Parts: sequence; structure tokens; C-alpha cells
Amino acid sequence: MRIKRSVNALKKRRAILKQAKGYWGTRSKLYRVAKNAVMKAGNYAYIGRKHRKRNFRSLWIVRISAACKLNDLSYSKFMFGLKNANITLNRKMLAEMAVKDEKAFAELAKTAKANLTK
Repeated sequence: MRIKRSVNALKKRRAILKQAKGYWGTRSKLYRVAKNAVMKAGNYAYIGRKHRKRNFRSLWIVRISAACKLNDLSYSKFMFGLKNANITLNRKMLAEMAVKDEKAFAELAKTAKANLTK
């Protein structure tokens, strides 16, 4: 007995066209073009997830650096001072403190300054 593949092939095509819904022109209508568009979009999405992490880290560093300058420190000296003081806060939390709790950040900056000579 032979197996007919049309049901599964149709399901596969419909799934791809459903993913391509909203794409411009034939990219949302024709299977072959839509398949390439969906694959490319998935690739961009994957790359974008990596870029988002990179962008957020650089944003946090900019915010920390700006707060450090208000406390008469450079970013690198601030981080070095924290490392010497054995304070392990990640950049996300430091940036959050820099924006929302300037007093606590000023205390950290003071601690970092005191531990620069080690």
C-alpha cells in the first residue's frame, strides 16, 4: 500500500504561508518565495536576540559611566575599585542604581575610590 503525501505537504505549506502573513507582495502569497522569506526572517530574529544583549550591556555601561563622572571617577577606575573591594554587582544592577538611587551609587563610588590603591 502506498502512502499519499498531499495532506502533510499541504499542512507544511499552510504553516509557512501562515508565518509569512503580513509580508509584502509574493512573499506572503507564493510558497517558494514565502519559505525563503520566513527562513531569512528567522535568521534575523536569531541574530537580533544576540544583538539585544549586546545593546543592553553597552547601555548599562553608558549609564554607569555617566554616574561615575558625577562622582569624579572614570568607569574603568570605578569597576576596578569595586573589584578590589570584592563588591560583585552586575552592570544591570549598577545601572539601575545609577538611575534610581543616586545616594547608594555615590556610596559605592566612595568605596571604589577608597579601594583604588590596592
